[in-house]
Amino acid sequence: MRLSFIKCHGSGNDFPMIDARDLSLSDAEWAGVARALADRTGPVGGDGLLLLLPGTGEDAIGYRMFNPDGSEAETCLNGLRCVGRAGLAALGRAAAGVRLISSRATVAQAAELAPGVVTVREVAGPATLDIAAWPMRIGVDRLVEAPVPPLGAARFTAVAIPNPHLIAFVEAIDEAELVRIGTLCEAAPDWLPRRANVSFAIAEAHGLFVRTFERGVGLTDSCGSAMASATYAACLTGRWRFGESVTVRNRGGLVRATAGEDAMVTIEGNATYEWAGEVTVDPAASRARDLIVTQRYPDEVAAWEGLKQSRR
Repeated sequence: MRLSFIKCHGSGNDFPMIDARDLSLSDAEWAGVARALADRTGPVGGDGLLLLLPGTGEDAIGYRMFNPDGSEAETCLNGLRCVGRAGLAALGRAAAGVRLISSRATVAQAAELAPGVVTVREVAGPATLDIAAWPMRIGVDRLVEAPVPPLGAARFTAVAIPNPHLIAFVEAIDEAELVRIGTLCEAAPDWLPRRANVSFAIAEAHGLFVRTFERGVGLTDSCGSAMASATYAACLTGRWRFGESVTVRNRGGLVRATAGEDAMVTIEGNATYEWAGEVTVDPAASRARDLIVTQRYPDEVAAWEGLKQSRR
């Protein structure tokens, strides 16, 4: 099949995004498309696949996200901004509700983070501490700055928004240890059958820095729901204040985030288009070929790179 898409990114989390409002593929076919298009050795590459879908009821935009391994995530907040941008443009609206597979969010146009950086505000949540719903079976109902016995001595706060996250605040990030713990969770042990995202976070005077091992992806430069979860966990543990905006950085870039006492998290971040193209995909074989680039967005790319360089 021949598919059109836009290559986009939120805070460096990059994806092919398909307007799938008029497409009818099975879940298995979409999983094959995700494996084909997100393959870094293929013609496109990305951290997953984003789908803009028809909305229902009060939510005018529908959204699904598939990981590079073909599994489906509850959401991806960096990707949500990109789908939100496309959906708002298609609908001619400044704000809308978004239907996710197990929850909902809202998106709206927002003031630019920097000149030329298209910025979208998203509100997601409520964040929950109910680890039984993941499920995570470690003998407690919630986890706030406590060890997870199978993972070692690190002290985690467990937050779902709605993706499940284990957040550990550290003085310095030990990447090898992050990969070790993330790999253990990725193996879907009996006590964590649906896996979880794992992040090490540093609380600084001026904000947060987050490094994430993402479910279905591995070590990633950016994960939006990890940034949201880390913001909520920082407020919950007294490292930041509920209701106050914080700059959250990762290797991919940055966002502005605010966690409310109602457990809703607001993020303002970029939704940058890099280029658009067409490609032939064989979902059964998870292969893509015959890429044609139909449009480029050099001004958006340059504006984002300028913002990144100015914040280093």
